Amino acid sequence: MSKKKAGSFKDGIQTFGRSLLLPIALLAPIGMVMGICSALGQSYMIEKFPILDAAVLKLIISGAKDITSIIFNNIPILFAMGVAQGMAKKEKGIAVFASVVGYLTLNTVMNVFLKNTGTLADADTMAQVGQGMVLGVQTLKTEALGGLISGLVAAKVADKFYNLELPLAFAFFGGKKSIPIITFVCMIPIGLVLPIIWSLLISFLISISFIFTTNYIGSGIYYMLHRALIPFGLHHVLAAVVRFTEAGGTYLINGTEYVGILPAVNEILFNLGPDSPYWAELMPKLTSYLGGSQMLTTLFRIPAIGLAMYHTSYLKNRKMCKGVIMTCVLTAFLGNITEPLEFSFLFISPQLFAVYCVLCGLMTIPYQFLHISIGYIRGTIFDFGIFGLMYENTHWLNLILLGIVNFVIFYFVFKFFIRKWNLETPGRESFEIEESASTLLKEKNWPEIARIVVENLGGSENIVHVENCVSRLRIDLKDPEQVNQTGLRDSGCAGIFFPSKNNIHVVFGPHVEFVRNAVDKLLKG
Repeated sequence: MSKKKAGSFKDGIQTFGRSLLLPIALLAPIGMVMGICSALGQSYMIEKFPILDAAVLKLIISGAKDITSIIFNNIPILFAMGVAQGMAKKEKGIAVFASVVGYLTLNTVMNVFLKNTGTLADADTMAQVGQGMVLGVQTLKTEALGGLISGLVAAKVADKFYNLELPLAFAFFGGKKSIPIITFVCMIPIGLVLPIIWSLLISFLISISFIFTTNYIGSGIYYMLHRALIPFGLHHVLAAVVRFTEAGGTYLINGTEYVGILPAVNEILFNLGPDSPYWAELMPKLTSYLGGSQMLTTLFRIPAIGLAMYHTSYLKNRKMCKGVIMTCVLTAFLGNITEPLEFSFLFISPQLFAVYCVLCGLMTIPYQFLHISIGYIRGTIFDFGIFGLMYENTHWLNLILLGIVNFVIFYFVFKFFIRKWNLETPGRESFEIEESASTLLKEKNWPEIARIVVENLGGSENIVHVENCVSRLRIDLKDPEQVNQTGLRDSGCAGIFFPSKNNIHVVFGPHVEFVRNAVDKLLKG
């Protein structure tokens, strides 16, 4: 790969990662509210705290949970729109519309494929084969991946066909009107091919599932793969297979056979209790696939990663990034939702996400050795309080000790790799807003800043395309020789650099969106 192509590919990956910031920013605070409401509405929580069963309080909690859950039930379509908006250079609004068309088409085409191949599963078994209801259609649960594919296709179609000219008889369907139509057509073959690939992946997961029940190391392998499958939405399939089928093992308890992890846990946790010999014999293994091992991630690993991101952020940016990181951490800590923080580095640095998955697996292995018997399905601080502290023989102190070790390892590993690979995690955008910054910037005189920017970039005729990321304007130019860097600094920008010959980045910090809006308005006249 040539140096130019490598640079272009890197820019594309970074743009793709930044395009997810909008949906992630939505997921974090709403996920925190949903997680708290979900925890407070659990039957075991109500049993421990009867006040939660009060009619008015119950209505408020269940209502808030239902309202907020609509966002998390539709993560794929939010990602589709976010990616389309961030990746498209032309007709962004039409690209967003087309991404929704593409996502709807994808799910319906997959439904048609499943029907006509006789592979549409029954309601009782569809989760185990990766199917589910999406916007009223039973289809493959591709989760975020389906949304990402739809968004990318829509963005590429928008950039390529926004000025498509058709013969006079079809002229009405040309130009930007062609974008959703072409996206619709493109998603049909994708929807026919994806189920084939999906079925192969699921068959592979089931074929190797015996590895997951291996004593001590099995749960580590399971958890590593569970994390790795999150971007594809297949972690739900893996969890369902282990929880409800022979892949999770068969357990003989008081003469009754229980198939899968969860039925066995239900019997021991809710019927037999901590004094049963089956508690000491089976619960350390069973809970290592459920909430117990999840607590290592939500209560220790995610906070450690958040702290590493905060400490590696640039000093001038910490005030800005602290709120974002804290919200993501609390969303996991209180709501069992880890995706907002995981997605914040997954697409920026897939290699760091791979390190994260491997570490999660390795650091889960000691769980069974320490005889920890905590948790049910969720891994929040509420679940730790109920299933760890309120039950006997849980060895909750061992979970804390193992969690502290996890915290230290994850903190230093992430801190090391963020700096080594110079990753643009929250707060590491390369800008500093000094006290001596331009008066124009302090006064928020966006029109005048925009005038200076456009004028010193060679005028509107020299500007091909303008977009922005978290902190900087990213501008494509016809002739970079026309740029007056000295004059450009009068705008109050904190930095200027050329990542490629005809592309300039002008750093304004967290106010960049307002500068971008003013520049767009000026260019439109």
